[in-house]
Amino acid sequence: MKGTTGSPELGSVIVGVDGSEPARRAALWAAAEATRRDSPLCIVHAADTDGRVLSAESIERVSSAGHELLREAAAAVEEQYSGLHVTTEFSRSAPVPSLHRTAGLRGTVVVGNRGLGGFKDLMLGSVGLKLAAGATTPVIVVRGTDNGTETGVVLAAVRDEHDTECARYAAREAEIRKASLRLLHVWNILESAGLVVTMLDDVEAIAGEHVHHLMTVKERIHGEFPDLDVQADAEKSLTVAGVLVEASRHADLLVMGGRRSPGFIGPTLGRATHSLLHHAHCPVQLIPRHGSGHGSES
Repeated sequence: MKGTTGSPELGSVIVGVDGSEPARRAALWAAAEATRRDSPLCIVHAADTDGRVLSAESIERVSSAGHELLREAAAAVEEQYSGLHVTTEFSRSAPVPSLHRTAGLRGTVVVGNRGLGGFKDLMLGSVGLKLAAGATTPVIVVRGTDNGTETGVVLAAVRDEHDTECARYAAREAEIRKASLRLLHVWNILESAGLVVTMLDDVEAIAGEHVHHLMTVKERIHGEFPDLDVQADAEKSLTVAGVLVEASRHADLLVMGGRRSPGFIGPTLGRATHSLLHHAHCPVQLIPRHGSGHGSES
């Protein structure tokens, strides 16, 4: 099924590999995603030898190992996805700029949630986290795919109307999976605590305003994707991330719009996105937000 006019084109898929098991799973997940998109897959290994003092022999050894790793990754992908167009790229640069450069303006970058060398467990300052934090195109961190089961649901986190573009990406992902789309709005009750204490009669009005934001996004998505099964839910909680983590148990993909709070790194990561990268039960897709609308995040 092709997307409605004006819906986002999902673009090509780029996956970073380093020889680790999570990177291998990420490569296979990326291959399945590229197949769904009917797009090519580029497998990238970044050796990070530029700018380092290494002997010619060491550089040759690293290069040889990197090219062998790429051959093995491509063979594993082609064994399961024989019709997929697969290319490989060996880079002497660091992983983050290598993957961003390969993605260009429209590609989606896929990485595992942990790995060897550059792709370690996603902790603050790791390559994987920096990749997501500085993203200018969509980034998918593959998590929670060990059980191999599918739910038939794509989940989109919606805060307000600024997340309409994020919801569009989620709708396209649901389309190519022949899945349903769940729009989930979570509002932190502590944000309105001052108002609630002094104006208890306005609690219902505050809740109604949050539901209004969600339904506005739902109506736009329904208008652009009339054949898509779209569900919209609003929940209040003390923690946005906690609700989204639990909801991710019942989704094949969680799509979030990147936003930033003071003190967090890069234009994409705030508190909730940071937590989801560590704890989600399904792959997490971050959609960078451009221009206005980079509001704070709970």
